[in-house]
Amino acid sequence: MNKLLLLGLLLVALEPVFARVEYAHVFYDDRALIEITQPFGFGSRGHIDIVLRDISIWRRHDSEDDYKLGNFGFFLANLNSASSSITQQMLSQACLLEEQDLLKLFTFADPKVQAVIDGKVPNVTFHVEVKDGGLFSVFFANCEQRTPVSFGMKVAAYNLVGPQGRKDYLSIGEGELDVMYWVMFSLFATITAAWAALLLRARRTAGSVQYIHWLMLGLVAFKTLTLLSQACMYLVITRYGSPHGWNWVYYIATFFRGMLFFSVIVLIGTGWSYMRPFIDDNTRKVLMTVIPLQVFAEIAIVITGEESPSIRDWATWVNILHFVDILCCCAILFPIVWSIKHLREASETDGKAARALEKLRLFRQFYILVVVFIYFTRIVVFLLRANLADSLYAWVADAAYELAYLAFYVWVGVKFAPSSDNPYTKLRQEEIEMRV
Repeated sequence: MNKLLLLGLLLVALEPVFARVEYAHVFYDDRALIEITQPFGFGSRGHIDIVLRDISIWRRHDSEDDYKLGNFGFFLANLNSASSSITQQMLSQACLLEEQDLLKLFTFADPKVQAVIDGKVPNVTFHVEVKDGGLFSVFFANCEQRTPVSFGMKVAAYNLVGPQGRKDYLSIGEGELDVMYWVMFSLFATITAAWAALLLRARRTAGSVQYIHWLMLGLVAFKTLTLLSQACMYLVITRYGSPHGWNWVYYIATFFRGMLFFSVIVLIGTGWSYMRPFIDDNTRKVLMTVIPLQVFAEIAIVITGEESPSIRDWATWVNILHFVDILCCCAILFPIVWSIKHLREASETDGKAARALEKLRLFRQFYILVVVFIYFTRIVVFLLRANLADSLYAWVADAAYELAYLAFYVWVGVKFAPSSDNPYTKLRQEEIEMRV
């Protein structure tokens, strides 16, 4: 169980976080190890400001021994080098506060902390300087068995940059994220304007613009709004440590973008609008169940990632949500597979072989692209984040993620543009001619 906990903490370290000033609330918790903060990448001028308040300690009725305040404390751990030490100490049931490889911050035996416990002062503040760079997290260790504790905590992690020592609340390697998102916002805004102009121009040709094309316009517009909110978020976070409301703009834009994105994939993959005017029952079930679940999982991952990992079973829930996200992405492929199967069967029927084979070839191209896209954004980007988490190039993983979306949108836009030369449009025209 301890190994799974540490694995979960490392997995979550690979997810982008939208707040660097974190608030932890621990209530009646007797866990031996509690992660207080999200992993943060420090440079050579790293700092942590800690405010501790509302401390309470309980001794359970079935225990006769009194507790020692020195057995409750906080430490700072480098996740790249200290994870094995933490695992060994947990398995041996030794007190983590005695581990030499960990940087002990303070314990409840500190006179300033005791003043909070006794109610003499409302809170206590500590300032920690991190001289060695790396990916660090603040942990709380409880070396007293069957002794629950409660406390509230505010932790602000930052690096000092520039000759004047300005506070930068972004983790090392994330300083370029705001610029990257502004660039991606500009590119997607250009694509949105170009696609809208194309649709308005193509409306003059009867039947060339279908409902799916308008859905694609809404999709790229919400994707552009998502990138704008992310660019503004990181611009604000680097100065103040929190998004100041821009995260809610991101949640709303992500919800609509997610619904439209996977709906467009399913509808294109099943030939709706440009080849047939109806949606079959299987596709409708996917649209009504799998896609909302996937969007819920995607947004829940972001919201949960913003919460403090001190919440019980927090890492487990994050991993479950990631699994649901990947599972839903795979389930979305089924309608495309069903369409390919039907086309393969139709290609064996006399009189429809040539037309069905052409459809089959085009649908296979789209299916392969969707599979590659899902694999890259869910697996390859994850590996990039794992390898670059504490480096100066951590932003490259996010850039690769957004470039994958850009390439996917451009490819789909080119393939399904409302044009007389579009092979998918030709298929629709052939269907109309066959009926006439």
